[in-house]
Amino acid sequence: MSQAAHSATPVGIGQSLPRNEDAVLVRGEGRYTDDLSLEGQLHAAFVRSPHAHGIIREIDVSAARAMKGVVAVYTADDLEGQGYGTLKCQLDLTSRDGTPLRKPVRKALAIDKVRYVGDPVAMVVARTPAKARDAAEAVALDIDILPAVTSAEEALEPGAPQLFDDVPGNLVLDYHFGDAAKVAEAFAKAAHVTKLRIVNNRIVVNPIEPRAAIGAYDRKTGRYTLHAPSQGAFGMRNSLAAAMGVPAGRMRLVTGHVGGSFGMKASVFPEYVVLLHAARLLKKPVKWTDQRAESFVSDHHGRDMAFEAELALDARGRFLATRFTGFGNMGGYLSSVGPMMATLNIGKNSVGMYRTPLVEVATRCAVTNTVPIAAYRGAGRPEGNYFMERLIDAAAREMKIDKAVLRQRNLIPTDKLPWTTPIGTQYDSGDFPALFARALEAADWKGYRARERASRKAGKLRGRGIGCYLEVTAPPTNEMGGIHFEPDGTVTIVTGTLDYGQGHWTPFAQVLTSQLGVPFDKIRLVQGDSDRLIAGGGTGGSKSIMASGSAIIEASEKVVEKGKLLAAHFLEAGLPDIEFAEGRFGIAGTDRSIGIMELAARVRTAASLPDDLPGTLDVDHVFKAAPSAYPNGCHIAEVEIDPDTGQVEIAGYVMVNDFGTLVNPMIVEGQLHGGVVQGIGQALYEMTSYDEAGQLMTGSFMDYAMPRAADVPFFTFISQGVPTRTNRVGAKGCGEAGCAGSLPSVMNAIVDALSPYDVDHVDMPATPLTIWRIIHERGGHA
Repeated sequence: MSQAAHSATPVGIGQSLPRNEDAVLVRGEGRYTDDLSLEGQLHAAFVRSPHAHGIIREIDVSAARAMKGVVAVYTADDLEGQGYGTLKCQLDLTSRDGTPLRKPVRKALAIDKVRYVGDPVAMVVARTPAKARDAAEAVALDIDILPAVTSAEEALEPGAPQLFDDVPGNLVLDYHFGDAAKVAEAFAKAAHVTKLRIVNNRIVVNPIEPRAAIGAYDRKTGRYTLHAPSQGAFGMRNSLAAAMGVPAGRMRLVTGHVGGSFGMKASVFPEYVVLLHAARLLKKPVKWTDQRAESFVSDHHGRDMAFEAELALDARGRFLATRFTGFGNMGGYLSSVGPMMATLNIGKNSVGMYRTPLVEVATRCAVTNTVPIAAYRGAGRPEGNYFMERLIDAAAREMKIDKAVLRQRNLIPTDKLPWTTPIGTQYDSGDFPALFARALEAADWKGYRARERASRKAGKLRGRGIGCYLEVTAPPTNEMGGIHFEPDGTVTIVTGTLDYGQGHWTPFAQVLTSQLGVPFDKIRLVQGDSDRLIAGGGTGGSKSIMASGSAIIEASEKVVEKGKLLAAHFLEAGLPDIEFAEGRFGIAGTDRSIGIMELAARVRTAASLPDDLPGTLDVDHVFKAAPSAYPNGCHIAEVEIDPDTGQVEIAGYVMVNDFGTLVNPMIVEGQLHGGVVQGIGQALYEMTSYDEAGQLMTGSFMDYAMPRAADVPFFTFISQGVPTRTNRVGAKGCGEAGCAGSLPSVMNAIVDALSPYDVDHVDMPATPLTIWRIIHERGGHA
């Protein structure tokens, strides 16, 4: 995807510039996968299991094949013997007994059993989308229905329905981290222990753009091309090549605009394999676009875990240890990162900004007859922070210590940085006490009682909640930083991260113009074509500006190295005398200089250059991965509850965040708005429900509630950043932090509002019915 910028004003790091993408997008001129058509393309529709669990006896495609306009119908039998691989989990975890994570085989189409409602079993190809969908409905399935299980805890009970013969007891992983003996000793010596059973509810991702794909095959070169939304063309190209059983060089992945992903579109889905199979055999491109109702059961879901969370404290409320014992629901198959959220990321992120000396995490991950679970905005980071912050509020209430004071007693002091956590992570920068104090001040913590009295006079319940968080960003990956000086006078940044709503183009251009002084309005961005990339970790885990920004800085330094050699030649000066500043190469002590854009043009048009000089300023550089960073912050929410209806209104929301260096503060604030709203959606509205047969009961927007603009307040956003030393930009990542701060702050505020009813915990989502029941089961008005 190639784009061109608009502003003629040279600007750099730290400026709040409008997003370059927006002019195109708000005019409806974006080019998403469904907008793309290839010459001669056919159209596909998928046949999905209507049952959550069953043995496939027969798939009768004869009626579908006979329908007018139908070109082909494929089942798993047609894919056998073609050399295709399987859809694999990329994690290599081990259970506490040393056995490896069990990875049941998942093929592109179900061949023996179906394991969730929506499991694809066949694909129809026709000349129009309507004919393909009509023919898909004509495929007859003969499935022996088996009992289903939808919760991880129930799937692990004796006698539960078994999904895979090679996964006894449905247990894929018995994860354990921490020194159990030391943790047990800390709990035994504790003056107080707080325990809560906490459910993190399953989420349907629901991006504004459904998934879509066009598969194509070039018979002359033997190369596949897939046009599909993704979170990074380079990495997804590699995973897709493995699924197709071909070398990476025979696969191309192209992504245009993407209408949201939140982790879900990072994966290779079974549909892509079947589309490419059909394109090869039919010698024509094959296109498929998901229907919204279908996406509820064909896209991966998020979250879905339940834990008993425990916090041990001494008599003064100092944290001694935490222990998290729970269950992770993997769904019918393991996604590429399925077990990560309920295991690794709980431990890493529950530590937060606190001096917690010991952490233990024990998670049993199970397959169930539900849609597979994958990453969803934060991917275990909001969950870990949420568990910890709920524990702290409960402990403060039980020990009769002010909730703010309890947190302050346990914050890591600035003079103790760098700080190594019991998980092994090391915080290099930050000022947690100052950030926390700023949040209390901004939220008018001291003036709360007056607002509470006003709410009570109006017949409402009022509560306030704190949500401190510290996230560990995604593991490091190599990232491309390409800088190309084009014949038309523009400069192209080539990067392996990918913008699916974040607005990368503008901040990346700001980094480049800060380094090289090239005109901001001449900078373009190429990011979604795997053929243009030599490396790329994609976008995910809040690392894009850290990775791509650092890659651009290092690539810029290489451009300057080349430029000095070339400037010395054209200015007829010695190399040691050449200096570079503000976009110009000059001879020290003189007024003779040449601008970088002019130099690029002269190099390009030069009849010849000495052999020892570079023939271009262009650079294709690979930035070697930087360590994770640790964005952190404190969010404070106030809510009002109508006791007659159970309706929750968020009356105020303040957030103070440390994201290190902000390249574009406005875009960062926008990212936080989006993340906070998604967290509010999970906290108050979004509920994924299955019945006993494994049927999804919340399979459309008639049944699955999403937050609207009227449901959220105006936010107070404050940045109090301390630049990190772990990457060249000094940035810490911001994309997932909104969820991490909003889940605990909103839920803690709700529990606080219900304190007159002696409520110590409410699970998400805190719907009006849930709240109304709590109030009326405890005697109505307090």
